[in-house]
Amino acid sequence: MIPRYSRPDMVAIWTPENRFRIWFEIEAHACDAQAELGIIPKEAAKAIWERAGWEIERIDEIERETKHDVIAFLTNLAEHVGDEARFVHQGMTSSDVLDTCLAVQLKQAADILLTDLDQLLAALKRRAFEHKSSITVGRSHGIHAEPTTFGVKLAGYYAEFSRNRKRLLDARAEIATCAISGAVGTFAQIDPFVEEYVASKLGLTPEPVSTQVIPRDRHAQFFAVLGVIASSIERLATEIRHLQRTEVREAEEYFSPGQKGSSAMPHKRNPVLTENLTGIARVVRGAVLPFMENVALWHERDISHSSVERLLGPDTTVALDFALARLTGVIDKLVVYPDRMRANLDSLGGLVHSQRVLLALTQAGLSREAAYKAVQDNAMPAWRGEGNFISLLKQDPNVSAVLSDAEIEAMFDDAHHTKHVDTIFARVFGAQ
Repeated sequence: MIPRYSRPDMVAIWTPENRFRIWFEIEAHACDAQAELGIIPKEAAKAIWERAGWEIERIDEIERETKHDVIAFLTNLAEHVGDEARFVHQGMTSSDVLDTCLAVQLKQAADILLTDLDQLLAALKRRAFEHKSSITVGRSHGIHAEPTTFGVKLAGYYAEFSRNRKRLLDARAEIATCAISGAVGTFAQIDPFVEEYVASKLGLTPEPVSTQVIPRDRHAQFFAVLGVIASSIERLATEIRHLQRTEVREAEEYFSPGQKGSSAMPHKRNPVLTENLTGIARVVRGAVLPFMENVALWHERDISHSSVERLLGPDTTVALDFALARLTGVIDKLVVYPDRMRANLDSLGGLVHSQRVLLALTQAGLSREAAYKAVQDNAMPAWRGEGNFISLLKQDPNVSAVLSDAEIEAMFDDAHHTKHVDTIFARVFGAQ
């Protein structure tokens, strides 16, 4: 991933330094387990830990000749360890190292993403309570529907990202498996105890059946969850983009002093951060299908999955980490305009209360069809600016025959639409 969309902690997970450190730990822990079984001398296992060393440049040099990254690493490691290096990698295959390492890296990535989600959730919760009573118009199909509050909007996103957090926790557990089972996963040349030992040291669980690789349905699920999280990011980003439109102006990204919105038009305040998030979400979701296609490998293994994972594993996790952090910043500094929300809500003269009038007419004795026609016949002129909705209702003999002026006016109370906000918040946030 390019530096523009990268943060150092996530990038560090995918560096050669971290990868080779994990490779070494897998090999060294496996040697400790072999020593416990009496298969290799305990002194040899100790020497491997004490003398270990490697150089990335030297590994690259060896790989250019061997065309095999694990062999290149083991060769360089042996140059430091000496004779005891003959006990390293006994009974193991390259995938034991590569797949177990990838599990550790994805677990590390998940931990960062979980922290990102926690920070986003905290920002959403704070802003939701801040605007719990900030009344605004709800929209369906982009058209005014009925009143809600901006806090309820944000509470909905909080609930969604809470679900995403649970999904990621489950995916983290699903991906955190260890395979140290040998050439075709039968433990023919290595005792299952070694796998159990290495797994315990790395915070993983043994893979129940590893052919020669950890089954890729695990990875498909992990990255599918990242795709869902990206979709949630886009949904919230899209909401903010719509609210920032000139015709709406109910909320907008923070526009810092000195910031410029356009090279041509000095008045512009563009939603560049949320537009950026929309694009990043597309990139993250785009990685999901290749990981799905990685599931179907030939027989006990092939390496068609490898290039996908080496390319998209780092880029996807780095991009999502950046996106979550950026979205947290957007929510934290989001500029909200309750007065503008109020003005937009009132802009059609109370049309947002049409359903309540409809229900009152049916309860007063009109059929639903007659009530619907009576309300719509007065709503359409108001929509066109040909009169005030409440006044038109009072003047309609079909309405005034069953509802008094006072009863009609009572249908236009905003509090009717916000009376259960506390219930919604209790469901989302629990007792406060």
